[in-house]
Amino acid sequence: MMNEDQVNDIIQRWQNTPEEDLKPEDYQQFKDFGSACLTEVDSAQLLKFLQDEKNQEIVKSMGWVLMAPLVNEVVQKEKSLDHCQAAITHLTRTCSPNKLLPSLLELIEDIDPGAISETILTIVPHLQTVLLQLDDNKAACVGLALTALQKQLSRLPVPYTQQQEEADEYGLCRCYNALAVSMKPFIEEVKRKNENCNATSEDEELRTELLKFCMRSLREPLLEAELNRDKKSSLWFFATEIMVTLPAIQESLSELLFFSTLKKSTQTDNSQSTESRACLAYLLFVQLITNDSFPAVFSPVFVLQCNMEYINQLLSSKNESYLLKGLALYAKSLESVQDNSLPVSLLELRSFYSVPQNLRHLLTDCPMQHLRKSGLQVLQLFINKLDAEAKHKFFRCMFKTSNHAGVESYIIKNIRNQVEFSLKPGNANEWFLGEEFLSLLELVLYLPQGAETDLLNSMDRIMENLNLLRYLFIRDRELRRTTGVWEELCKLKDEYLKMLRVCISISRGYYSAELKALREAQKLKAKEARDAARSTRLGKSITVPHEKVSNMSPQVQHQVLQSALVTFDLMESVIVRIEEITEEKLKIPN
Repeated sequence: MMNEDQVNDIIQRWQNTPEEDLKPEDYQQFKDFGSACLTEVDSAQLLKFLQDEKNQEIVKSMGWVLMAPLVNEVVQKEKSLDHCQAAITHLTRTCSPNKLLPSLLELIEDIDPGAISETILTIVPHLQTVLLQLDDNKAACVGLALTALQKQLSRLPVPYTQQQEEADEYGLCRCYNALAVSMKPFIEEVKRKNENCNATSEDEELRTELLKFCMRSLREPLLEAELNRDKKSSLWFFATEIMVTLPAIQESLSELLFFSTLKKSTQTDNSQSTESRACLAYLLFVQLITNDSFPAVFSPVFVLQCNMEYINQLLSSKNESYLLKGLALYAKSLESVQDNSLPVSLLELRSFYSVPQNLRHLLTDCPMQHLRKSGLQVLQLFINKLDAEAKHKFFRCMFKTSNHAGVESYIIKNIRNQVEFSLKPGNANEWFLGEEFLSLLELVLYLPQGAETDLLNSMDRIMENLNLLRYLFIRDRELRRTTGVWEELCKLKDEYLKMLRVCISISRGYYSAELKALREAQKLKAKEARDAARSTRLGKSITVPHEKVSNMSPQVQHQVLQSALVTFDLMESVIVRIEEITEEKLKIPN
């Protein structure tokens, strides 16, 4: 440690040395001097030195090397924080911004993982001061700073629930709000230049960097956050800032959402760009942020068609937040569309094929019940918006791709509803009454494995098929009027029921045999248990060699087998009822 005289000698030498003659060891000595003051809890003395008029040339030349130790001192929350903050403020006003900026960027790059938010909250206000002082390459430097800050913030978990956001344990919400505040002078600068029509290429570059910041923010954290306009939170207000910023920097929301392919992308990763715009669509159409200023010239069908790209991106994710936003955007985009109006030509678009397929995966594979429930509601809403031909084609597509009895049974129920709708005056159409309807029934009235079909796994589909047939033969009058349809329907019915009865007979025989074997096994075990109780050899277990043991208990096995037999009886009773209706109808002359 140097004594006071040595320190004074060094300071005097610095004062008498022009900046261009300073050596690397001078900068290191100056940094050691500042660090020593902080170590000895003498930040007041350091501040006094930095503010001394006689030392301003020294500070201007070498002060930037003290930025890191001062920021670390503030982050560590040691004593004399006010002195350290005042010292940092003095450095940002005195030192060259071209020297301070690399120092601040290096600090951001080397952030301690355990102090990310604390460091960013300390740096951001001073970083703003430095960036505003730049004359050359301001836009590029703003872009570098924002990218570096967001890269570090991406390491923090995004609070998902309202409670987590209010707690803000990792400080992410405070950091993004601080970033939003620090960007306002640059946004105002771009806005002012555009209004005065004197924007330069540098101003355009700054506008692009601000746009990149907004698009990155939409993807992270906003796409992962829970946003609700009824429960406004800190991330909600940040989302509002982003949505207000875009028009302020002359970025049209409609162009970003609907005509982005015509413009040069601001993202290197196309999927990331799509996710950003998907969040933008969600905030605009679902949360209604800045919706009042959005042009009303776009038709609901056009908006739906454009949004399908974003809905597809969100529904293809495994992230719960993405799926929720995708379902909400899908529902909102459909709400304004008139029922029975979407033409079949839309189904030829890739997104109109992909979105229902992603929705099907969600319904069959997603473990979260609330998502499946919402998904089913949106699926029904989509079906309601299709016209008759589009519904027909959509049902055919779902039957060919679903391979899931639950989904297929839901589609069959919709087919029955469409037949009922078509039978009403003024609604008649070939797709659910004429020859085209028969081609759909051929897909529906089908047992995938013939007589060996697993009736229990296919039960939902089979029961809906039987209900559909029963309904069709009850409402036979309208179908008889269409030449050839009634005869073909009777033929399809006969073939289906014949195969189904064979299948029921085989399945009933198999399950009855299993039930009988289970009962006999239970009797045998009961007898063995009684014999064991009489045995004098206590503690010795009885085993049955090569016994095939099910994972289910005998009681559960008995219940499952008995339930299967009841299901077969139910199917048989509906078949009998359909046959009775058919015989009654045949007695009635055409």
